[in-house]
Amino acid sequence: MSITVKQSISVTGFIITLVGAILFSTKAIIVKLAFISTHTNALTLLTLRMLFSLPFYLVAAFVVSSRSSNVKLTKREWAFVLGLGVIGYYLSSLFDFIGLQYISAGLERLILFLYPTFAVFINAYFFKQLISRVQRVALTLTYAGIGLAYFGELAIDSSNPNFYFGSFMVFLCAVTYAIYIVGSGRVIPRIGSTKFTAYAMLVATCGIFAHFAVAGETATFQLGKELWVYGLLLAVVATVIPSFMLSYGLKSIGSNNVAIISGIGPVSTIMQAYFILGERIVFEQMVGTALVIAGVILIGWKRKPIIVKEVAV
Repeated sequence: MSITVKQSISVTGFIITLVGAILFSTKAIIVKLAFISTHTNALTLLTLRMLFSLPFYLVAAFVVSSRSSNVKLTKREWAFVLGLGVIGYYLSSLFDFIGLQYISAGLERLILFLYPTFAVFINAYFFKQLISRVQRVALTLTYAGIGLAYFGELAIDSSNPNFYFGSFMVFLCAVTYAIYIVGSGRVIPRIGSTKFTAYAMLVATCGIFAHFAVAGETATFQLGKELWVYGLLLAVVATVIPSFMLSYGLKSIGSNNVAIISGIGPVSTIMQAYFILGERIVFEQMVGTALVIAGVILIGWKRKPIIVKEVAV
């Protein structure tokens, strides 16, 4: 499918952005494989993901803070970083991992992909930003699509007693991540996206480590090297590398093009789930996926650059 845009985009930027979006979509697949192979729990797996990601964000925070152009955070900005780090990465990721224990990878990616629509609602309610006609059409398409896909998934997974609970957890993940996206837009213009993201990730990491110290079971780390391999894959392949690739894409081809190309995410997850996990694909799911992607593209088409900067959940 060809996409016509007003300005030409570099082939390198397009390929790097596309690969980054696909790598991000592997997160759900790796998590599901880890649950199946090691029988670990969400908190342990998330802790390993953050443990292996920590060095990268420590280096990023140090490098950015050492620059002569570094902007010192005010008390209000520190409060934003702390609050959004807890909400947008700690709670959001925890909800996501818990949800993936009970629903398919394909459905998880579709529900999570609703976060741009939630950002529209948050901006409209709290910051009185009007919802345009195009956005209303996009919202209608998106929620019709998720409803159709959910109906098809329910027909397959109706015997799962935790289906609704898992769906609700991923829904909370999308909501909390939307709060993070909206809130970050109030801070990033002054301090920069790299510094904000690195600091927010460090805050989230501290929260996850504290949670594991209180409620986790250290014995689960002794399940074998396979669990550690999955944690490393989650951190490097599905988090750090694609985050840098999409950051490059934002600089080279622009946020609107990144938003459009990132629409490959749900399709990529569904196809990987089919071939790797053996998850079924039904007609309702494919049509619903197309509607969701169309709606999100419409919302992202005129979106300000600050909104589409990363998808690290």
